[in-house]
Amino acid sequence: MNLDTVKYYQVSTLQALALGFSKSVITVEELLRHGNTGLGTFEDVDGEMIVLDGKCYRAQNNGVIVIAEPERGVPFASVCHFQSNRTENLGKMDTIENLKKWLTLRIEEDFGLNSMYAVRINGEFSKVDARSESGTQAHHLTLKDALSVTQRAFIFENIKGSLVCVYYPDYMDGINAAGWHMHFISEDRKNGGHVFDIDMIQGNVDFCRITNLEIKIPDTPAFDTYALKGASKEEIKSVEQGKN
Repeated sequence: MNLDTVKYYQVSTLQALALGFSKSVITVEELLRHGNTGLGTFEDVDGEMIVLDGKCYRAQNNGVIVIAEPERGVPFASVCHFQSNRTENLGKMDTIENLKKWLTLRIEEDFGLNSMYAVRINGEFSKVDARSESGTQAHHLTLKDALSVTQRAFIFENIKGSLVCVYYPDYMDGINAAGWHMHFISEDRKNGGHVFDIDMIQGNVDFCRITNLEIKIPDTPAFDTYALKGASKEEIKSVEQGKN
């Protein structure tokens, strides 16, 4: 496989989303032209996005999955045309932190810590601790403040499904979340969301190493009213990892 053919197509930046730029940049229909696997959210932060096998799913704030409408707006996302270049079997993994450490060791073995990765894990789970949220139309409301009102957490038990995982190296922090970011969707495509924690029984892991990045910068005047360097790393970490 020619690694140069695999790239992330990213819509906007995480700094912009964290500071409250949650208006549509492109539509779901356009996003799917650029990739068949990935993560993101929807206009007004109305649910968590899971892109898998060329379909775009929206996890509602009760953890129920629906197909995202082609015309629905996308303020932030990262997708690629997934091509597996490494497959591993994975045994029991009782926390998300242990899973992240395992994944990082695997890419370190390939001297890939400064590359980007998309990873798909199909597995059986004793537990998936997840969240999603409903939308808010307030302007310049930070992501942290929006989630404090609209976020709902839920636990899926004894479930089969897929983790869609995105890895960005530390030096890209702010463009996207540095390290691992994971969303879950059940095998029957009925439940899912942003993942806080897992207890995995076993799984199969496919890695896709990515060496190119294309970023779609919003072209509306409102985007230029945001001081993107003002996005706090602590705040971004809290919305990635915190339930409250």
